[in-house]
Amino acid sequence: VQEQAARRLCRNHRIVNVNGQFPGPTINVQNGDTLFVKVTNAAPYNVTIHCYNGFVVLFRHGLRQLRNPWADGPEFVTQCPIRPGGSYTYRFTITDQEGTLWWHAHSRWLRATVYGALVIRPKFGSSYPFPKPTVEFPVILGEWWDRKVISVLRQALFTGAAPNVSDAITINGQPGDLFRCSSQSTTRLSVNKGDTVLLRVINAALNQQLFFSVANHKLTVVATDAVYTKQFTTNVIMVGPGQTTDVLLTADQQPGRYYMAARAYATARNAPFDNTTATAILEYKSATSRPILPQLPFYNDTNTVTAFSNQIKSPGKVMVPTKIDENLFFTMGFGFFNCTPGPRCQGPNNTRFGASMNNVSFVLPNRVSLLQAYTQRIPNIYTTDFPPPIKGTKLYKLKFGSSVQIVLQDTSIFSTEDHPVHLHGYHFYIVGQGFGNFNPSRDPANFNLVDPPQRNTIDVPVGGWAAIRFVADNPGVWLMHCHIDTHLAWGFAMAFIVENGVGESETLLPPPNDLPQC
Repeated sequence: VQEQAARRLCRNHRIVNVNGQFPGPTINVQNGDTLFVKVTNAAPYNVTIHCYNGFVVLFRHGLRQLRNPWADGPEFVTQCPIRPGGSYTYRFTITDQEGTLWWHAHSRWLRATVYGALVIRPKFGSSYPFPKPTVEFPVILGEWWDRKVISVLRQALFTGAAPNVSDAITINGQPGDLFRCSSQSTTRLSVNKGDTVLLRVINAALNQQLFFSVANHKLTVVATDAVYTKQFTTNVIMVGPGQTTDVLLTADQQPGRYYMAARAYATARNAPFDNTTATAILEYKSATSRPILPQLPFYNDTNTVTAFSNQIKSPGKVMVPTKIDENLFFTMGFGFFNCTPGPRCQGPNNTRFGASMNNVSFVLPNRVSLLQAYTQRIPNIYTTDFPPPIKGTKLYKLKFGSSVQIVLQDTSIFSTEDHPVHLHGYHFYIVGQGFGNFNPSRDPANFNLVDPPQRNTIDVPVGGWAAIRFVADNPGVWLMHCHIDTHLAWGFAMAFIVENGVGESETLLPPPNDLPQC
């Protein structure tokens, strides 16, 4: 992990990247592989300037580290960060997962440029449950700031105001033809007429849900978050931060050049957002025509998002937990902290923006990770009385093997918003969602307990709710948070402690010898 020169939007910058690449290298593996990934932090940040900025943590988003949260990655949750000059080797095994995941920095906003694809193919002798593609291509959606992203975050955390929005949406690190000084480096994918193309779409943007479409071509959804789905065809997909969607495209149009395009889905009232459009080019070989733009939905087209989300289902009947041991109801959203008017109170009406789950604005420790505090029984790091209404480091305990239902309810202290909520260490079934307030006496009757989709990140509908279910069968400390990084920095997070079960196969592994020290 290093700092390197990069030029975008006619200006030179220095960004943090991996192995000199932006986006970082794609990791190609097969189901069942064991990986050793050695990360060395050669980034030049001084850890005394700003508490987290000089640290680097890498995290494989959505990968189930069974009994091994030491390889999960969120700073001060499962490990202390890797200090400049330090190294750490992540060790993990791919277990019964196929499809597209991704890896990224999990240290504040460093993931703006520290990310890459993790592609999991079937084992030898196995195949995809759809026609074998001729071409496979990762499409990583991101955001670009025309200044150092750490400075953007630092300013927002100092003033209490919302951070400046990005200056460009990107596809594979490039803004595309619609931006100044960008057309020469626009991402291109060359195909032959008749090719079947598998696009592995990843939303690596820090703060923005995104629509994605390809001009004049239908997209067949085949997987989300590395889980196969019932196949369906659509003109447009919506991908929340942290989510992945695999789609098949057939190159069956008149040979030409067609834009792949992405732009914002934004739902917070009166909140600024990056309203630019990123483009890449799907070009039939030998074609020289001017590219055609797809028709993308309007930025707040919730009806299109709802229609798309409702089509995502498991391929067949699945074993959804029905006898619930832990029935949890979490409110979530953002609001304000009162403070004395001044340079640090530049939110609405002299306040500071904050975010919470069940009125707890989550505070990360800074002298030891939560997982170390739990396994080593270090006192005064966290409490397990989640959720009283305060700032705090408050966790919730789950017994191994317990069946858990969580209803996530959006609130509107400042504004309702569509929130992509990610649970580390688990995939879960989305058994229901809707708008307005969840009604516990009426809504469960409509839950899908037959073929609900299984994901690791749920986009909770704007002003609405989502119900998820999973079995707590992975011991450790697991973060649950909004994948909009602004909201995470404001405290939109909590963590579960999943206790050990019985025997070695249900017990947390010991920490590795090279675990970074705080």
